[in-house]
Amino acid sequence: MAGHSKWANIQHRKGRQDKIRAKLFSKLSKEITIAAKMGDPDPDKNPRLRLAVKEAKGQSMPKDNIERAIKKSQAGEGEEYEEIRYEGYGPNGVAVIVEAMTDNRNRTASNVRSTFTKNGGNLGETGSVGFMFERKGEVSYPAEVGDADTVMMAAIEAGAEDVESGEDGHLIWCADTDLNDVSNALEAELGESTSTKLVWKPTTTTDMDLEAMEKLMRLIDALEDDDDVQRVTTNFDASDEVMAQLDG
Repeated sequence: MAGHSKWANIQHRKGRQDKIRAKLFSKLSKEITIAAKMGDPDPDKNPRLRLAVKEAKGQSMPKDNIERAIKKSQAGEGEEYEEIRYEGYGPNGVAVIVEAMTDNRNRTASNVRSTFTKNGGNLGETGSVGFMFERKGEVSYPAEVGDADTVMMAAIEAGAEDVESGEDGHLIWCADTDLNDVSNALEAELGESTSTKLVWKPTTTTDMDLEAMEKLMRLIDALEDDDDVQRVTTNFDASDEVMAQLDG
């Protein structure tokens, strides 16, 4: 099993840089409401809702907010959202996937296209970069949960496919359809995870220098600032030196 440490670094970096908690909670609430509306409002009977609640708890979202989002799904009022995925290219031709939930497809498409254009990228057709990623389940744990061997053994026992351990923590990947079972098995062995979610994991990466990374971060920040955008994923790769300068 192997992974890309720089991929983990940028995820942790972005987590630390979440500058507006209210905006993050709004996105998490939207996912919970959609998941509850599409299935059972009981997380134990609705795998997607259970994962959404776990992710919200991992981000320290208050219990009242979570319960309110579930209740909203059953109220039969408010906006009707649809899920849309956009694909495009950023600086140096890096692949970018944007996942959105919107009540106005035209507004969201226009905003996403404009954001790409203003930040040195361009929006492509559906499927234009998706082939460079695989849909996977991802479970993360803090470093203090155990050493690399301990987490590796737990992951193998749980049925995971891939593990990456570093000073920032542990990332465990599995087939997207196995995420619920794998996360339950890991939780029984290692305790509650920091994050449990479905992700787009790159199968090929694009090398980025400092200038390109700075441009990419501006594009990601601008996209994530859009209320309709739930998550942004890229396939960048950068040296430790570039990452250190970027953090600086």
